[in-house]
Amino acid sequence: MGSNLEPVPITPQKHDPAWKHVQMFKNGEKVMLKCIYCLKMFKGGGIHRIKEHLACQKGNASTCCRVPHDVRLSMQQSLDGVVVKKRKKQRFEEEIMNVAPLATAVHSTIANQVDVSEGFQSIGIQNSVEHNSNMLLNHIEGVSKGVERRKKLRASKNYTKSDAATEKNAVFLKKLDSRIHMTIGRFLYDIGAPFDAVNSIYFQEMVEAIASGGSGIERPSRQEIRGWVLRNSVEEVKNDIDRCKMTWGRTGCSILVDQWSTDSGRTLLCFLAYCPEGIVFLKSLDATEIMASSEYLFELIKQVVEEVGVGQVLQVITSGEEQYAAAGRQLTDTFPTLYWSPSAAHCIDLILEDIGNLEWIGAVIEQARSITRFVYNHSAVLNMVRRYTLGNDIVDPSISRFATNFTSLKRMVDLKHNLQAMVTSQEWMDCPYSKKTAGLEMLDCLSNQTFWSSCEMIVRLTAPLLRVLRIAASEMRPAMGYIYAGMYRAKEAIKRELVKREDYTVYWNIIHHRWERLWYHPLHAAGFFLNPKFFYSIQGDMHNEILSGMFDCIERLVPDTRVQDKITKEINLYKTAAGDFGRKMAVRARDNLLPSEWWSTYGGGCPNLSRLAIRILSQTCSVVSCKRNQIPFEQTMNTRNHIERQHLTDLVFVHYNLRLRQMFMNKEQNFSDPLSFDHVGNVDEWIRAKDLYEEEYGSNWTTLDPASVNTMLLRPLNDEAEELGEGFDDHEIFSCMKDGDGENGGKPLTIDQSNHVFVSET
Repeated sequence: MGSNLEPVPITPQKHDPAWKHVQMFKNGEKVMLKCIYCLKMFKGGGIHRIKEHLACQKGNASTCCRVPHDVRLSMQQSLDGVVVKKRKKQRFEEEIMNVAPLATAVHSTIANQVDVSEGFQSIGIQNSVEHNSNMLLNHIEGVSKGVERRKKLRASKNYTKSDAATEKNAVFLKKLDSRIHMTIGRFLYDIGAPFDAVNSIYFQEMVEAIASGGSGIERPSRQEIRGWVLRNSVEEVKNDIDRCKMTWGRTGCSILVDQWSTDSGRTLLCFLAYCPEGIVFLKSLDATEIMASSEYLFELIKQVVEEVGVGQVLQVITSGEEQYAAAGRQLTDTFPTLYWSPSAAHCIDLILEDIGNLEWIGAVIEQARSITRFVYNHSAVLNMVRRYTLGNDIVDPSISRFATNFTSLKRMVDLKHNLQAMVTSQEWMDCPYSKKTAGLEMLDCLSNQTFWSSCEMIVRLTAPLLRVLRIAASEMRPAMGYIYAGMYRAKEAIKRELVKREDYTVYWNIIHHRWERLWYHPLHAAGFFLNPKFFYSIQGDMHNEILSGMFDCIERLVPDTRVQDKITKEINLYKTAAGDFGRKMAVRARDNLLPSEWWSTYGGGCPNLSRLAIRILSQTCSVVSCKRNQIPFEQTMNTRNHIERQHLTDLVFVHYNLRLRQMFMNKEQNFSDPLSFDHVGNVDEWIRAKDLYEEEYGSNWTTLDPASVNTMLLRPLNDEAEELGEGFDDHEIFSCMKDGDGENGGKPLTIDQSNHVFVSET
């Protein structure tokens, strides 16, 4: 990409779904768009052309060769919807515009009727005719002149009348929208639906279906929703799952075991299956009575593996607790062709928790929280902050409360100058809250260079780990080809930042303590080995631990010894970039194609290795689940009637899979409001008040300015995987030292706040 291209943030006002799949750049005065999948640049044509490109519709744009199937389908549906909406809008405008001529015709008819009536009255009163004749002639003359004047005025003001009609139509439509929105709001409030229900793709489909049906449409009955509608939905979801299953023979799948705690204290296990085509919910079980038994856990997981098909499953992913580890060991002994893996996202979250518990880091986090608690409990202060940050929030909710600690610190660092400008402004000086104790403390903190230096240091230490977390938990692409390189980069960044071995080994020991079972996991090592972007960037010999992991995968995942020998020979062709591997197109595509797509495109000369590579590189590394609220698991477990229990089980099956499908289709993370109840568990420590009953807060939510996703002031978020770069030659990182290594003996570090010097804790 040329250096003269300046990235431009995509504002929230751009509502077209295609904006989620492009990047915008400015070249001088010209705006250019870039497809995030095939990286093609578009110099014109607007977002509609991008949508045609993603929908693979030939005509105005070339088709995208890398767009995921679900995105292509979504773009095709959007294009179809645009045509339908355009036709509806044209019909509606025609109907509205016909109102004006109709009113004119009615007015003319009434006027004519009045004239005729007056004429009859004149004929009927003979004595008045002569007396009024002059007046009548004058009246007719005046009317004729008035008509002429109106004709001339009409001819000279056609454009103005058109504008007035358009403005009236716009006002009418706005009032109509307001009435519709109020009606929708009342319905959602009545049923207690979450506010983000309006973001559901199915909500928009419902609105469009109702609009297309016209005013005479009848609502479905309760029995219809419980009956044939649910029955058809179950079949529809099963058909979608069958389409996913058809790809498992080629890509394999991962079984995900997600553990939930219900409001009543029960433990629920949800079983899901992951493949590049999507995540599907298989079933759920009440495991409250058996969680302590690894034997029972093994039996449950074993049953699911057999139902899916042992030959389809490459790995089973659970959390890392000991009972799961024991069940996992028993599982791999029973099925020697699959692996057990602890969830990578869960392990990284625990690493972030441990880092946040270091004394000096915990102190800085608490300082930052004291600012945000004050801001988010006073609407006037929050309004001022959002004005100075151009609509951005200073709390950034993440997938867990430990990750939120560091994403929020990063957000505050990104907005540092804006916050400092606010607390030194005259507007802040005149604000009554600036004189309060918390307001004065916020001023001191935001003006303290030591505080900011500490925040910036923490951000540099944890940003690489947050990147690995986003890769591990992403639905954007299978994580298996990137997770090993991501953790390497995280350790490398910490070492580069702290320089001294006794300093960086403190953080390395924290990582090793939580990541030990994954650092040498054969699937992770093989994913790194088979990703051409990383494999060909290593100077010299591949590290032995990575080679061993690759060979272990060959032996476990390919039981046929003859095929194993063929794969070993084909690895040599891969190492030397022989045949199609060495083509210029293949070399360029190492950075552009997903690893599995690269093997599918250029691995024809090594069919056995290619099949194995595609299966490994198509897997995730973490348990991925949707939002847990609003899924009626409790009802299912509390129902003792077999018929109703099956009915509710089918409802959960449809509900969960629809939410997973929507999550998978919406690959860009939605805007998260820190004040939303949906995020209360992750942001509570950043926004909670000391006492909800204190009158001094005096906040009024109705006066609160809305937040936005204005990224103008924030650092651009590029493709996380692309930022992993090349070159993996630090053997100290590969050696993976154990806890207690290093001159500091694994003791935590503290920070001298007066001079920002790191010292060992004695």
